[in-house]
Amino acid sequence: METVKKYLHRYFIDAMGAMALGLFASLLIGTIFGTLFKYTELEFLNTIATYAKAATGMAIGVAIAHRLGAHPLVMFSCAAVGAMSNAMGAIVSDGSILKWAATVGDGSGVFYAAGPAGAFFAVIVACEIGQLVSKKTKVDILVTPVVTLLVGFVASWLICPLVSYVMYYLGTFVSLATTFQPLLMGIVLSVVMGVVLTLPISSAAICAMIFSEAAFAVSLMNGTSEGFLLAGGACVAGCCAQMVGFAVISFRENRWGGIVSQGLGTSMLQMGNIVKKPVIWLAPTLAAAVTGPISTMVFQLKCSGVAAGMGTCGLVGPIGVIDAAEKTDAMFWIGLVLVCIVLPAVLSFIFNEIFRKLGWIKTGDMKIDA
Repeated sequence: METVKKYLHRYFIDAMGAMALGLFASLLIGTIFGTLFKYTELEFLNTIATYAKAATGMAIGVAIAHRLGAHPLVMFSCAAVGAMSNAMGAIVSDGSILKWAATVGDGSGVFYAAGPAGAFFAVIVACEIGQLVSKKTKVDILVTPVVTLLVGFVASWLICPLVSYVMYYLGTFVSLATTFQPLLMGIVLSVVMGVVLTLPISSAAICAMIFSEAAFAVSLMNGTSEGFLLAGGACVAGCCAQMVGFAVISFRENRWGGIVSQGLGTSMLQMGNIVKKPVIWLAPTLAAAVTGPISTMVFQLKCSGVAAGMGTCGLVGPIGVIDAAEKTDAMFWIGLVLVCIVLPAVLSFIFNEIFRKLGWIKTGDMKIDA
């Protein structure tokens, strides 16, 4: 059992967390530069955005390999494996795979890349096998990259089409469900993604998988693109509720440092306290249940890609909403500020004070260790 826990932690916490960093340093930063270009029309910002996004697979490969403790040759080879697996996938049409491990479309369906999800699995396999041969021979400079790349290709060819197929159905479900039940899905997505953000796994990575460009292309084809983008907006609302909520309700214990570290950093800092006293998680989660449907039903905030799972971390979530907006009128800005900052702060504070009155929460329960 201990061995199982060790590998689960290694792959689904350590490796996934590293993948999120790789995404942040490439796709997400590229999105931010792209948004700045949209409002400034400075061409160099668009150039940076283009190359940063193009390096997504490579950044994921290096990030995961580094976190798994790979030797240099394995790590650098994983950059190529990440690029390969991020791009591989399948051509999907009407719920069926038309072409396995395709890299380009032929007009008969939608090319659905496995993206970060495919890169996650393929890089782990390539990295672990590469480590087995690394520094074991006198021609290591040839053997290690060859083995790592061959294993990476086989893993990508076998895994990526299956991953893309799963992501296809997951994205389709989210799009359809939000299109027909925006109230219910606003609650569900906001709460679930907010909880995932606070857990020691990557909400950014999960959103990058679900709200990919290929998923959006499919939603355009089946007429659910509106629901697809609204679902991303609900995820932003939930993530913001957790980060802003914990920053506000733990102000007694953590003061301004806590506002910055949780409000602009991560609510994951509270995970240790949540394990000790789960009830402290209730206030921001209830706030998410309120802001999610307000986002989908009232202000109809939209988002896609990795930004949907970032919340107020570096203000990436709100930036993603701005980037996806069709128009940025007064109502949009009011909705953005209310859903991402004001309502999470006010609602979390109110709920938390009620729980304090009931004696469920006491001062010191949310103290973050320095």
